[in-house]
Amino acid sequence: MTEQLVTPPERETADAGTSGPVRIPVERTWWQRHGRTATVWGVRLLLIAVLLTAWEMTAGSLFDITFTSKPSDIAGRLGEWSGDGTLWQHSWVTIQEIVYGFLLGAAAGALAGFVLASLQLAYRVLDPFMMALYSIPKVALAPLFIVWFGIGMHMKVLLAAATVFFLVFLNTAAGVREVDRGLIDAVRLMGGNRRDIALKVVLPSSMTGVLTGLKVAIPYALIGAVIGELVASNQGLGYLINDAAAQFDTAGVFATLVVLSVIAGVLNVLVGLIGRRVNRWKPIEAQG
Repeated sequence: MTEQLVTPPERETADAGTSGPVRIPVERTWWQRHGRTATVWGVRLLLIAVLLTAWEMTAGSLFDITFTSKPSDIAGRLGEWSGDGTLWQHSWVTIQEIVYGFLLGAAAGALAGFVLASLQLAYRVLDPFMMALYSIPKVALAPLFIVWFGIGMHMKVLLAAATVFFLVFLNTAAGVREVDRGLIDAVRLMGGNRRDIALKVVLPSSMTGVLTGLKVAIPYALIGAVIGELVASNQGLGYLINDAAAQFDTAGVFATLVVLSVIAGVLNVLVGLIGRRVNRWKPIEAQG
């Protein structure tokens, strides 16, 4: 619904005795409701089409297809792998590692961030240690995780979880520490206890930080799982990249990267839907 200004004479016929412009809701058309979104998606698709066409036309003339391949070859490899089941088998393995690692790391990070940020002394003591652990390149942890957990799925899940944990923890802690102190004082004045403050003020107000951490962590969950597969694995999309690269199959490498991009996009959409549902209590302006 939108609002339209109507002149006083028009309004007098509906409600005599009033003056000045009156706001009357009118029904919006489909284009008014979805036109901007449709335009954005149209421009995106056009940009992709232009880039792929330029790539296809210049491959072999300006670029050596041995190193860059071309869209038609990539599409052919995707079709070939889809037909024989290779793509679905390896994609399912990687999706499981990403989802399990993301859920485990996100749950642990959100819980640790919420609890520690609520305890001022504990947070000040542990903050430098958390930052030191966060600064360690996660690829450097892969050999250690192999020693601890072997080369099975558990290693990739835990590597992805370790990558996600710190991102969610830091964003959640920042969200908790930025809660409006006025709201906390107001609940205390109304007789609320620590439980009321935590559940009715701190938790809802910190959800923005939690959701930011979740969105940022999605590609890192994927990175953690694929790094584990690249280091040591005989299945998964990381293994498929290694195998294609060993055979100088550039089309296969790009095809796998396309699948990884699609998986990351789907996960981003899911987190976005969750974010809209969680943030329904906020004003429209605050939701952005």
